[in-house]
Amino acid sequence: MAARPTWKGHLKISLVNIPVRVFPATDTQASISFNQLHGECQTRLQQKKWCPRCEREVSAAEVVKGYEFEKGRYVVMEEGDLAKVRPPSTRVIDLTQFVPAADLDPIYFERPYYLAPDGDVAGSAFAVMRDGMAGKAGLGKLALYGREYLVAVQPKDRGFVMYTLRQSSEVRAMSEITELDRVPEAIKAQEAKLARQVIETFEAPLDLQGFKDEYQAELRRIIDAKVAGQEVTAPEEETPAKVVDLMEALRRSLDSVSAGKKPQARATLPKEKAATRTKAKADPVDAEAPAKAPRRRKAS
Repeated sequence: MAARPTWKGHLKISLVNIPVRVFPATDTQASISFNQLHGECQTRLQQKKWCPRCEREVSAAEVVKGYEFEKGRYVVMEEGDLAKVRPPSTRVIDLTQFVPAADLDPIYFERPYYLAPDGDVAGSAFAVMRDGMAGKAGLGKLALYGREYLVAVQPKDRGFVMYTLRQSSEVRAMSEITELDRVPEAIKAQEAKLARQVIETFEAPLDLQGFKDEYQAELRRIIDAKVAGQEVTAPEEETPAKVVDLMEALRRSLDSVSAGKKPQARATLPKEKAATRTKAKADPVDAEAPAKAPRRRKAS
């Protein structure tokens, strides 16, 4: 199924305005979801809105949005009121600052989107600005889903990738994690050397497709088994062994990885023996028949 845009507008860089469409870069429908059922009859439950004051069910047409400005007091916000909230970012992604893409800490990344040109005419300007931003990330703002996000836009393949960013006030400082006070500042050089060697044995080109969601696969297995009326068995849970001697654990890790990567030894014959065996196969009588004993003279 072709991806559908979640937003249409313009990408603005200085005086250049490019019509763009914004597409979600992830698919949240790929995971298994469940419905709420009545346990007694296994009927799917319905969510109904109930007014405790009027003591009756309220239809969707009767529901309005309200903001509680005092305890128990609300101001009603109608659709016309919400339509008046139109900052520039509702239709324009204005990139006002550019930084090296490597300077963006991934902890601020929230959700990725793809940007594509909206129409054939926009394609040329889109490509030029994409190449001009190589290695850079542009920062701007975008109003989406009822709020304004800080966003970072950077080139990727033939288009742009845009990340909604968390505000700096939303990111907790690592210094607030008091458990990190237990981490020593000084470490043993030999242990660090062995740790690097162990890690180097697992280095490989990046391939995220090699990592599968085993939880979803196991969940699917259990669902299919229950649908088929089969008994479901749970695998035994392995408890990780406690590390008492770090050096010994690192050495054993290195030895196990090295043993697994060693090629199997092959039995090879020396050239002379191999040639002799080849000749024996070609002429088995001469090679294996015993020599005849010399004749004895009769005594006179």
